[in-house]
Amino acid sequence: MRLWDRIEQGFKRRFLRILELILAKKPVLPQFVPFGKFQRILVVRQHDQLGDFLLATPVLRALRENFPQAHIGVVVRSYFADLLENHPFADEVLVMHEDLRKWTPSEIWRFYRQLRSGWDLAIVLNTVSHSVTSDFIAYFSGAKYILGSEHRIFPGCSRNFLYNLVAPYLEGVRHQSERNLDIVRYIDVDTADLSEVMRLTEEELADARIRMQQNGVKSDRPVIGMHVGAGKVANRWPVDKFVRLAETLHTDYGCQILLFWGPKEDDLKDQFLARANFRPVLMPPMSLRQVAATFTQCHALICNDTGVMHLAAANKVPLVAIFGPTDPAEWKPLGDPFIALRGHAHKTENVTVEAVLAALRELLPDRLAPVKAPATESPSPKIADTDTSFDISEHVIEDYVNSLQRLEKLANRKKGGE
Repeated sequence: MRLWDRIEQGFKRRFLRILELILAKKPVLPQFVPFGKFQRILVVRQHDQLGDFLLATPVLRALRENFPQAHIGVVVRSYFADLLENHPFADEVLVMHEDLRKWTPSEIWRFYRQLRSGWDLAIVLNTVSHSVTSDFIAYFSGAKYILGSEHRIFPGCSRNFLYNLVAPYLEGVRHQSERNLDIVRYIDVDTADLSEVMRLTEEELADARIRMQQNGVKSDRPVIGMHVGAGKVANRWPVDKFVRLAETLHTDYGCQILLFWGPKEDDLKDQFLARANFRPVLMPPMSLRQVAATFTQCHALICNDTGVMHLAAANKVPLVAIFGPTDPAEWKPLGDPFIALRGHAHKTENVTVEAVLAALRELLPDRLAPVKAPATESPSPKIADTDTSFDISEHVIEDYVNSLQRLEKLANRKKGGE
């Protein structure tokens, strides 16, 4: 570790220890909190990964089911804010810009007014990471009660001192949606539906259908989407395997292949096109909502373990996802239409094309059937105008014998006449 990094960490540790002494909230037990009076609930989910955010949406569903009349606000990064448009479980979005240049005076004022608008409860979903910024957003919201996990204590601190409702952390492997719900379960908030959710508009779905038509996609043949990208290189299934699978689906099953890739991943698209013996329908990078709407036009999606996997799952698109370093038990979308395949030794390249094809056929048993070539019947032998073939059927033999007998009688009469 560099000297400056050690100095910086040491300063941060001391600073947080001082803040704990000054600002620490006294923990309270849930049974002493008047939840029935809560009208405004703020959820802070600021981590900058798409999948992490969508895996937290079951918490929003649980809050809506348990506080049907409450106003629910969500703090998110700016590039995820669009996912909360038209959302069934969120009433307000508080946008945290990651680019300091976007914090104009008007934006600062807007955020301040939203943050200080009388929240009764603030919830920090500190599961995969714990941000000082997230904790202080909850603190400065002015909410009397702040709920978060006891896990991921800041260095130098004795506990997560800005929370007065402290949810216990359950050890062992747990799905990330469960991890998020564990926090609100501490206040007896839960849901039976752990699926991820976003909601597209009818206009967005109509635009996606038009996009299909413009690209010549037919409604009478299976449509399989393939997203070849992933932010983490280790999470990527090799492009040549995507190509082999695509060629098999295109040639043997008559599938139409839609090729997706992410921003700054044109090289993956180029590799695919250079190796494939057919040209797929190209779907260049679009907004997250446009990508999601286009996924809904596919019968299934083949993808890596990355954010778009959750984008498809949140819109109920069947998928086969290839996993490597990360554990599907924690990160695979929950539900039957989603299959995860993890490579041996936790390497994506060890997932075979045959395994993915088998999983896809399991997902689409009625749609994915091998294309059968028209049966070629043996041509009937043509009968010549003059048939010289020798027929040995019984009636022919009988006629032949009778003819001989007639000829013999005729010969005998002629002989007697002489």
